[in-house]
Parts: sequence; C-alpha cells; structure tokens
Amino acid sequence: MATETPVKAPAAKSRASGAPREGAVLNFFSQGFLWLWSLMVIVPVVWIVLSSFKTTREIASAPLALPESLHWQNFANAWTNGHIGAFFLNTLQVMVFSVSGTMLLGAMAAYVLARYQFFGNRVIYFGFAAGMMFPVFLALFPLFKTLGNVGLLNTYTGLIIVYIAYSLPFTVFFLTAFFRTLPTGVAEAAIVDGAGHYRLFFQVMLPMAKPGLIAITIFNIIGQWNQFLLPLVLMGRNPDDAVISQGLANLAMRQGYEGDSGALFAGTVLAMIPIFVAYVLFQRQIQEGLTAGAIK
Repeated sequence: MATETPVKAPAAKSRASGAPREGAVLNFFSQGFLWLWSLMVIVPVVWIVLSSFKTTREIASAPLALPESLHWQNFANAWTNGHIGAFFLNTLQVMVFSVSGTMLLGAMAAYVLARYQFFGNRVIYFGFAAGMMFPVFLALFPLFKTLGNVGLLNTYTGLIIVYIAYSLPFTVFFLTAFFRTLPTGVAEAAIVDGAGHYRLFFQVMLPMAKPGLIAITIFNIIGQWNQFLLPLVLMGRNPDDAVISQGLANLAMRQGYEGDSGALFAGTVLAMIPIFVAYVLFQRQIQEGLTAGAIK
C-alpha cells in the first residue's frame, strides 16, 4: 500500500512570507530613527536661523514664534560690533595653511603606507590609527608647555602646526584605504615610461585620488573650523587674534551683558554659512569619495 509523502510547501511558503514582514519591520524602525535624527538636527538649526531675524524682545517673549519682521540689523551688529568679520579673516588665515599642510603631508604619508612595503609599515599605520583614539584633553598641557618653550604660544604658526598634527591621523587613515583601491596598472605604466616617485605621486596618483582628497578636505575644513578647545588654550591671550569659535564665545559673553541676543544668533548663522555652502557645493564629490573604495 502506497504512502503519501507529506507536503512541506505551506511551511516553506510561510517562512518565505515571514522574511518580507521582518524586512518591513526593520525598514520601519530604521526610517523612523533617521527621521528622528533628522528632526534633532534640523529643528535647532531652523530655530537659530529664525531667531537671528528677531529682536531681543521677541526672543525673550516668544522664542518659538516666527519673527514679526526680518531684523537684518542683527547681522550688521554681529559683523561690526561683534567683530565676526575679523574673526572670519583670522580663521581663514589659519586654515589656508593648516588644511593645505594636512592634505599634503597626509596624502604623502598615506600613499607611501598604501603602495610601498617596508619594515615597520604596519606599525606606522596603526600608530596613525591610534592617534584618532587619543583624547585631545590629555595633550593640552604638553602642547601648551611645548609651544611656550619654542616661542610659538599665542601665535598662528603654533596653532597651524597643532591643527596639522591633530588632523593627520584621520587623514592618513582614510587616504591609506583609498590609495589601496586605486588600480596598479596605471602606476606600473607610468614607471615603465620613466616616471620617478615624485612625478608618479603628483601627476598620476593624486589626480586619480581626487574624490577621496575632496572628501577628506571637506571633513578637515569642518573639523578645524569648529575647533574650540585648542585655540582657546593656545591662543587665549589676545582677543583680537581669536578664531571664529572663540569669537562666538566672546560674542555670547558680551551680548549677555549688552542684551543683544539677536546679534548672537546672527553671528552663529554667519559662522555656519561657509561650512553649509562648502558641503552643498561638494556634496557629490564627498559621496563619491566615501563610496569609491566600496565600489572598486
């Protein structure tokens, strides 16, 4: 007598139908988290922008309401009375050299670590990686004493050197991984054509690494532009030499006594505009730089 084989299709079907349901639940929570995170970032920024167009009376009486009229005088007060314009120039003066030095030294170190094998290669690489985990608070007093001993305390030169050293670990770590993804065939062809090490680096490898260089440059600009603790400790003597982060802190302290909160919010908006514009202009290059390694 023949026996029937149990049919297992319904069980398989139920398992198959359960997978999309689990994916939908995971997708719901992930999208909900992203929406929550977006609101936590966007709402304070919108509130600061709206408050920059209010008078001090409006900010105190109705901090969450829309401005009754656009009070543009706040931006003029922040730029002139709050000396935001001078702080902008001081910050640009520092960052032109600090970002350029960081990118040049970081790209050269990352290229050598990624493309050449030598004794101690991994030790140096992990040394840079460990530098990202070193708290800057532990280095404040040694930096203060060292710059004071060599006569670079309260100088832009000393601050530029510290900015470069502060930004190099992440720059080398990021660019080393990027240089490893670049094709070796182009470099080998350039060597066959007679290109030396310097020509190979500057004329062949750097143009190929342009997406990664742009991405890490924007990250360094943002990090150094928003840096507050290092200039506070190393440039705290002369208020006229303050960078933008120090200037905003001084403006907040001064406006607390003068009662011009609108100028404080306007100064904060002025400080955010360059970073926002830089990210909008180079958004595509940043995304290409961050994903190029995974795609290749």
